[in-house]
Amino acid sequence: MTRVMQRHMKKSAIAIAAVAWLLAGTTHSFAQESVAVRAIMTKSPLPVDDPNAAVWTSAPQAQFPMSPQVHWQNRIQEVTVKELKVRALNDGTQVAVLLEYADPTEDPADAAALEFMVGDKKAHFAHGQPMAQVEGGPVNIWFWKNKDGKGVDMSAKGFGTLKAQAHQDVTAKGAYSNGTWKVIFSRNLATEHPDEDMQLKPGEFINIAFAVWDGRKDGAGDLVEKGSQKAVSSWWYFRAEAPPDYSGYLYAALAVGLALAFQFVLIRKLKKGQSA
Repeated sequence: MTRVMQRHMKKSAIAIAAVAWLLAGTTHSFAQESVAVRAIMTKSPLPVDDPNAAVWTSAPQAQFPMSPQVHWQNRIQEVTVKELKVRALNDGTQVAVLLEYADPTEDPADAAALEFMVGDKKAHFAHGQPMAQVEGGPVNIWFWKNKDGKGVDMSAKGFGTLKAQAHQDVTAKGAYSNGTWKVIFSRNLATEHPDEDMQLKPGEFINIAFAVWDGRKDGAGDLVEKGSQKAVSSWWYFRAEAPPDYSGYLYAALAVGLALAFQFVLIRKLKKGQSA
């Protein structure tokens, strides 16, 4: 094999390796998403009333630590729920989020909530309360309580400002079995109230936080967890998947094909030159 042929084959090999590296980078980005809640796209109807529907198993499960709320007075040192499992689905129009957590007893005051930032302004996960490093901003809270059996769409911008919205876009349903709560929250990806509601655009990452209340009572008949006395998480990431886009893989395949075709034509020309 001539030096010219070796040199051109080396260039082709480099081109193919570069394409392979780009594909590996894409795979790595998908691996990074495993630390966030991913609402995968489904063609099936969203199971907004069935936490045990089979389609939930197709959604990747994320798990988050929970700890006592310590930013506001009337704190508690211990909470019942110490970790939360989360799955999510979307159908391009609506999103559904499933929370699952252990709770030894079912109580009327058992409750759970999701929290989202509203708009582009950074907010603290403690109801958007201004802090030393965070100016504060509006948050959208989706709330569910067992005895009420429904979802409540709420807003806050700091401690003591939490209130139900005039419009209600959120639904929620809970099911308790064998010491475990499963709670589904659902809503359209976008609403007509961008100043109060989180707007979810498929493919984009947003922030999400969680809260859980164990509604059991102590020996004196008082609720152990209520109001600010609850289990909370910090901000995590949430992403509703967009419909699959295979264009990147198509372009990579075309690049590999062109590189191989170029190598094939080059070798034939060089062989004809040698034979002449």
